[in-house]
Order: sequence, then structure tokens, then C-alpha cells
Amino acid sequence: MEQPLISIISVHYNQLELTRAFLESLRLLTYKNIEIIVIDNGSTKEPVKPLIKDFPEVQFIVNQENLGFAGGNNLGIKVAKGDYLLFLNNDTEPAPDFIDPLLKVFRENELVGMASPKIIYHGTNKIQFVGSGSINPYTGRSFREYFKEEDNNDFNFSKPTEMLHGAALMVRREVIEKIGLMPEVYFLYYEEVDWCSSAKKLGYELWIVASSVVYHKESMSIGKNSPFKTYYMTRGRILYLRRNTEGLKKLSWIVFYVALTIPKNLLNYLLMRDFKNLKSFIRGVRWNLTNKTSVN
Repeated sequence: MEQPLISIISVHYNQLELTRAFLESLRLLTYKNIEIIVIDNGSTKEPVKPLIKDFPEVQFIVNQENLGFAGGNNLGIKVAKGDYLLFLNNDTEPAPDFIDPLLKVFRENELVGMASPKIIYHGTNKIQFVGSGSINPYTGRSFREYFKEEDNNDFNFSKPTEMLHGAALMVRREVIEKIGLMPEVYFLYYEEVDWCSSAKKLGYELWIVASSVVYHKESMSIGKNSPFKTYYMTRGRILYLRRNTEGLKKLSWIVFYVALTIPKNLLNYLLMRDFKNLKSFIRGVRWNLTNKTSVN
């Protein structure tokens, strides 16, 4: 059977040993018709240079500034030659046979535009991602199916889903040619959600392929419960709603946010005396108020 070229694209930022482990895992893949592209996204502490001689099979792109998740991946998209583009976080380690099940879904259904594998928290047997509900038009949130449940091989299915996970995402080249690059206005978080929405608007289906497995060391590069994450999650969630709602839906979520979401979050951070995250939350809201035209 024909083996189309698959471009694996990953963004590196400072975490050198994380990227090394990731690249070592790619050497174990059973699917061989691949090209690997790693973008050093303006690393200041641990640039990718020491890896270049150790991984001659990898195309390294060294960028002098941090362009964010979307901007870094877009540099990879611009040089990728594959029929399919496979975006993997550098804090993931895929199972050796994870590509074939993904490719099978694309081959069997031409409407499939994007797909994610099952994502397991690294070092555990708990599910991080095996499908998602749609984004709530009032809150900008969605729910993940079977989130943090034990994976006892009960979830090895393939099916359409509403949203996919940016840590491991495979996309047909023709989809990118139609919807364009990842939206760089987000910088971090929600860019893949917006991208998925753009594909769905053109009639493409999003699929979860749970017979394909990737292990994820989540939040290794920015830390859990970090003010940095709070800022960009808040900023991105509101920005997504601004870009993807109109009319009555837009008015509804604005009222919901002002009357409920903002007061609730402010009160929670105050009660926890978590002033760093409180400040980041306020900054995320304020960015959307002061960048009223920065939505494209």
C-alpha cells in the first residue's frame, strides 16, 4: 500500500532533554516515510543546537524570537513537504505504531480533515484526551470525554468528535491550503480550537483515533497552575468567542462573562489569596478590552 509522506512538526522552547527524549521516540516509529521538522522558538536558556549533530535526520529551524505555539508551527508548515502534517508537542512520546491507525481513518473517509490520537498522561494509565464536546458559546469551554479515567483498552475506537487536541494533531495538507495557517493572534492556547472550527465550517470532520496512542508530559514547559498559563488561557478563551460568535450569541456570552464568569473567578482567586493568578486573569480580560480590533 502507498505510504504518503508525513511531516512531523514540533516546537522546541528551552526544554532540551524533553526534546531529546521526543526525538529518540520518533526513531522507534514503525512508519518510515516521514520528515521531522523541529522549530527552536527563540530559546534563551536551552537552545536546540546540541541536538543538531545527534539527530541528522531532523530538519531544525532556529528562530530568534518566540512566535508562540501557532507562529512556531507555522514556520514548520511553510517548509513541510508531506501529504499530511502531524503536529506533536515536544513533551510527547508516541507509541511506535501510532501513525498507521491515524492514516487509516484519513484513507477510508475523505471528509476527515483532522484527527488526534488517544493521549495518555505520561507515566500513568489515565486518559488526557479521547474526544471532546463542542465549545460552549457562553463560556468558551468544552468537556473532555473520559477525562482522567483509567484506560483499560475500552477506548480503542475511531469516531467523529467536536474538538481535537493540539498536543497531537494530524491534518490533511489540502485542509491547510483552504483554511490557512494557525491563527497567530492567540500566541498560546485556543489556536488549535479555532483551527478546528475553521475546518468544520468547510465541512471537514474531526476524528479521535483511540487505537493510536501518544503519551504526554503535560505542562512541562510552562508549569501547572502558572500565572503565565492563566493569562493566555483567559485571553484565548475570550478571543475565541470574539472570533467565532456573532449576533445574539455574541451578546449572550458577553453578558454571561460580565455577570458570572469574571466575578466568580475574581472571588475564587481572592479567597485562595492567589494574587499572581488573579493579576494574570485580569490581564487576560483586559487584553481583549484594549485590543478590540486584534481578532484576525
